[in-house]
Amino acid sequence: MELCFHLLFLLCGVVAVAFVLFISIYLIVSGLPAIREIGLVNFLLGKTWAPTATTVEPSYGILPFILTSVYGTAGAVVIGVPIGLMTAIFLAKVAPPKAARVIKTAVELLAGIPSVVYGLVGMIVLVPAIRRLFGLSSGACLLAAIVVLAIMILPSIINVSETALRAVPREYEEASLALGATEIETCFRVSLPAAGSGVATAVVLGVGRAIGEAMAIIMVSGNVANMPGLFTSVRFLTTAIASEMSYAAYGSLQRNALYSIGLVLFLFIMLINVLLNVFLKKRKED
Repeated sequence: MELCFHLLFLLCGVVAVAFVLFISIYLIVSGLPAIREIGLVNFLLGKTWAPTATTVEPSYGILPFILTSVYGTAGAVVIGVPIGLMTAIFLAKVAPPKAARVIKTAVELLAGIPSVVYGLVGMIVLVPAIRRLFGLSSGACLLAAIVVLAIMILPSIINVSETALRAVPREYEEASLALGATEIETCFRVSLPAAGSGVATAVVLGVGRAIGEAMAIIMVSGNVANMPGLFTSVRFLTTAIASEMSYAAYGSLQRNALYSIGLVLFLFIMLINVLLNVFLKKRKED
């Protein structure tokens, strides 16, 4: 029986690794032909995306998509991480038990809302509000996408950060309080640094959620292949794939270029995970 369970666990681990390998191989095999045909520099640094142009030569530059994804994710992290982290500290260390239960339930409900609902609410409420507030012709812009992404990453950041903060040994905090530190000083100077690896993991999960979101963003960002601007309609890497894959002809350069965009997006996420592991390893060594 022990041997059977060991084999079962080993099989599950192998399947998980195999899925990642299969996805990686498929994206590489499907994405490299378009990059070779278009040219790596033209593909990554080109500013024009017009695969269906007829009067001029089609263009396959994805620099606007890359910059938009970077700016949108960075903006969501700048807004969402402080709010999520402060909420996690409040739930784990400050809030009364009854208030903590209510807020925890609300956070769990926020995590269960489908992304299309976020996009629908953003399209109906947020986009018109931005249009009226800033006097724009259209409120579907990068700012609306950043706000929606910031809200969407909150549950991941709050839940993981709270778990990490609750795992900090009580002896650390008692020693700090015994030396004369206040509870708030103890939270920020003892508990938070001790839970640093868990908080970093929460941030990376939030970044992965933000950079990989498509459905909600396509409804509030305008989905236009412009260079990024805060009040400009833009298109992300994910929304470029979602909006064009359905009508791109099978075997065409446009479809292969969309696979290449998926490869670039996959490499972004892998790079973020690698940087996190290097950062955590260095922190443990220090």
